[in-house]
Amino acid sequence: MEGLLPRVQGGLGVTRTRRTPAGEALLLGVRHHGPGSARAVKAALDAAKPPAVLVEGPPEGDALLPLAADEHMRPPVALLAHAVDDPGRAAFWPLADFSPEWVAVRWALDHGVPVRFIDLPATHSLAMAADPTWGDGDEEEADGVRIDPIAVLAGTAGYDDPERWWEDVVEHRGPVSARHGPPDDGPDGDPLAVFAGLAEAMAALREAYGHGGHPRDLIREAYMRLQLRAACRTYGDGVAVVCGAWHVPALAARTTATADRALLKGLPKVKTETTWVPWTHRRLARHSGYGAGIDSPGWYGHLFSAPDRPVERWLTKIAGLLREEDRIVSSAHVIEAVRLAGTLAALRGRPLAGLTETMDAVRAVMCDGSEVPLDLIRDRLIVGDALGEVPDTAPAVPLQRDLTRLQRTLRLKPEALERELDLDLRKETDAERSRLLHRLRLLGVAWGEPATGRGSTGTFRESWRLRWQPELHVRVAEAGVWGTTVLAAATAKAESLAVSATALGEVTALAERCLLAALPDALPVVMRALADRAALDADVGHLAQALPALARSLRYGDVRSTDTAALAEVATGLALRICVGLPPACTGLDADGAAEMRGHLDGVHTAIRLLPDGDEVTARWGAVLGALAGRDSVPGAIRGRAARLLLDDGRLAEDEAARLMGLALSPGTPPGEAAAWIEGFAGGGPGGSGGGMLLVHDERLLALVDAWLTGVPADAFTGVLPLLRRTFGAYEPGVRRTLGELVRRGPEAGASTGGSTVRPGAPGFGPGLDEERADAVVPLVRLLLGTGGPGAPGGGGDGANSAGGGDGADAGDGVDGVDGMDGMDGAGNDERVGAGR
Repeated sequence: MEGLLPRVQGGLGVTRTRRTPAGEALLLGVRHHGPGSARAVKAALDAAKPPAVLVEGPPEGDALLPLAADEHMRPPVALLAHAVDDPGRAAFWPLADFSPEWVAVRWALDHGVPVRFIDLPATHSLAMAADPTWGDGDEEEADGVRIDPIAVLAGTAGYDDPERWWEDVVEHRGPVSARHGPPDDGPDGDPLAVFAGLAEAMAALREAYGHGGHPRDLIREAYMRLQLRAACRTYGDGVAVVCGAWHVPALAARTTATADRALLKGLPKVKTETTWVPWTHRRLARHSGYGAGIDSPGWYGHLFSAPDRPVERWLTKIAGLLREEDRIVSSAHVIEAVRLAGTLAALRGRPLAGLTETMDAVRAVMCDGSEVPLDLIRDRLIVGDALGEVPDTAPAVPLQRDLTRLQRTLRLKPEALERELDLDLRKETDAERSRLLHRLRLLGVAWGEPATGRGSTGTFRESWRLRWQPELHVRVAEAGVWGTTVLAAATAKAESLAVSATALGEVTALAERCLLAALPDALPVVMRALADRAALDADVGHLAQALPALARSLRYGDVRSTDTAALAEVATGLALRICVGLPPACTGLDADGAAEMRGHLDGVHTAIRLLPDGDEVTARWGAVLGALAGRDSVPGAIRGRAARLLLDDGRLAEDEAARLMGLALSPGTPPGEAAAWIEGFAGGGPGGSGGGMLLVHDERLLALVDAWLTGVPADAFTGVLPLLRRTFGAYEPGVRRTLGELVRRGPEAGASTGGSTVRPGAPGFGPGLDEERADAVVPLVRLLLGTGGPGAPGGGGDGANSAGGGDGADAGDGVDGVDGMDGMDGAGNDERVGAGR
């Protein structure tokens, strides 16, 4: 410590306790979430055996401290304090295995020593956070920079990286710094030496920087001094205080109780509740409570738990992870990486290889210089996905208890690592899981997000991406105002949203969510609101936006056993009103309006096909599309899309489609309007379906597009190019390549060169069958099937004698007969691509 800490006046005196206004106290200044500090705290408490332990934290958590010793409590966890009237106003105090505060609490509980929190109560801190008059103030930030004490000490010691300085000074002390033998506790083996050095260094910083840009710390420290005085009166001298090293000089400062009470006078208050909640390593970097901003909680956890040889054990973990990902990593790689990390540490003057040296060694030895595996290591090991657990006896709002019960019943364990969940809604358990996840989404608890499934796309399949975040406990507490169970809360919120909704689209989307979440008690309220909004809304665009959500909802009647009769009646009424109002609404639109209306056209077309007993509506919709396709006053994008939809449904003959395209692409049509028609006809549709395959399989339409495109004047071509690029650029690469081949070869290409009879082919294919090339595959088929004439295996025939006009192969040897296939076309193997399209 003497060589690495900045030189401060007075040197490093080693003392067991420090004189405070309250008496002699053991002030243990730490860095939150520092494993070196945690080890030092344990050693100091073992040596001093204080009569009581005081820990930086909200006093409202005192009643919850005994739960820290529960066998079902597994860090990382956090104290959660939130305002009763506004659960969204909350703060967390996270604790990990390697947090000094957690180590102090567990030591006190294990030794039967009283332990208390002494920081400013959450009832004040949460109220101050919501009151701008109690903020830290912009003037302090402008005049004095908010300092990071670790960064200042590191810079004074000549380090450009505060983390590296802290590792060298603190983290690499103790068991992890010794490959064998007892821990190194500093000068003369005194476990309190590191705290004395840090205290004097912080005293120098506080003398130079005051509150360091954190004026609220003065209030917190005044409350801590009052609590320390009370503890010393109760337990006598030697009380241990575990707090941030920044606060140690303030706790030792000579002040009066009257002055401290004056600082606390008039603080705002808010009623709060406190509980334990699970936490994750990923959230330890958040600045809330003890969120001190560490970047590598997984690495720190390893340093704290490793009994010896931390570098060797760490690199072994990395090797195991890479092997799980099918990378070749041997024991020799691990040995070489350990040697390289040690060499780098020696070259850089470090007492032990740190995270930087180990990762440099891994990159060079195990990853061949690639950064890709390092990203996996950072995500899975350096940070990690550890999720803590709290016992059932911890306080919780009723809604949280009901959610926990449902999670256990449905075997849906909250996990910090994102995972995919595929549900089959025909199974009762999966259906209940789906309802739970949809209800939670309605309540704003985003535990799961719908995802596109890899399997069936039927209505009985659902896919979700699940990931539990600690903040969801706050969302659950907020949702608790709606009810005490998930079902009751979701129902109440759905009814409230229905009453307050102002747009028709909002109500239709809410109706769909109610059906997905199986909220039968909320549906009557939602349906009344839907009928009222639909009757008053005359905008065709709004009606077209609302119909798809209603139609999708109707699909769940059979799968989810939900009565959708009332919903079907409303949906049918909307569809009929759209049929009446759509043609006039499509007249006189500009390009942007036409693009928006084209999207409505696709949505309504898909929705109408989902309506039950919708023959009448379907017939009227077909008539509307026919009218739009032939009306010159309708923009080209809408006319083209209407024609395409009719063609896909079989209501428009191919000859008629070709006639409409010919009219739209005639020389008298402005190029921009013609390009818009092509975009509507051949562009993408619902579900990503495009018109590329239509042009591939119908060369008449492709020829019309080709002829029009080659005839566009040069001065107009630049104007239509963006539309064409947007249309054809959306096609899949294989479709674009096939279209290019068709255009390149021309309509007469592809005739057989082998003299066979040429017959008219299907659109998009060659004009006839090349029988000579077709016969060439017969020997191979016979060989695979084991059938045929006397030469083939199992009595095969002599069909292998002339594979495609070659000089033949010995049919008595079935294997040699395959070799004759090398010359199957008799003219060159390039013809194998394209001649028989």
